[in-house]
Amino acid sequence: MVLVSDPCWLPHEVERIRCYAIDKAGDRPLYILFTHSDFDHIIGCGAFPEAQVIASYALADKNDEQREQILEKIHTFDDDYYVTRDYPIIYPEVSYPVSEEGQQLKIGNTTLTFYHAQGHNDDGIFTIVEPLGVWLAGDYLSDLEFPYIYHSSKRYEETIAKVSSILARHSISMLVPGHGQFTEDIEEIRRRQDKDEHYIHSLRSAIVAGDEQRMAALIQGCPYPRNMQQFHRNNQLLIERELHSN
Repeated sequence: MVLVSDPCWLPHEVERIRCYAIDKAGDRPLYILFTHSDFDHIIGCGAFPEAQVIASYALADKNDEQREQILEKIHTFDDDYYVTRDYPIIYPEVSYPVSEEGQQLKIGNTTLTFYHAQGHNDDGIFTIVEPLGVWLAGDYLSDLEFPYIYHSSKRYEETIAKVSSILARHSISMLVPGHGQFTEDIEEIRRRQDKDEHYIHSLRSAIVAGDEQRMAALIQGCPYPRNMQQFHRNNQLLIERELHSN
């Protein structure tokens, strides 16, 4: 098998990924894995009509309105930056929905093991590719980003807590996040876990205390402040809503 994960962003990048995958596949089946349904991760879906799609059941179960909202973000991005694509903008039609924690899919000599990864959004999955030991993490465990929480801070913490058990259960040789750099260093994976847990715990604590300075200090020195400050602010608002609803 040949497995492509979240092919994106710009048309020439998607085309290069497609050409490489088709060349490597030969007579072997081509699969596309979508780690979650954020528009920047499904943006290349229509360029791979022959591929079988792997994603969470929650991604597959999105209703028409939810799907259209995601696709509209792609159209808005393309309109904003005058991008023209030579493939259709479509929502993934899932061939292999993942519904169970630890569910496996065996294809030839390759085994894919899946774990629910909610918190960033509501339909994410971790995927372990064996025997290679590659961990496809989606929008978690980035060296570049602090947690971007669109769905639930509690679910995000539960997802990050799985790092320890996954490392104990699998021989991981490489972690590949959706944004930022991959790593082959297990201690770096643990450092990213600690960093993300610390961010969420500290932000929640600062919100409870009403300490604006502590909130701001959590992203002091972030590499892209004009963008990242807004994500940090959105995290604050989400956690405030969670606290008020309890």
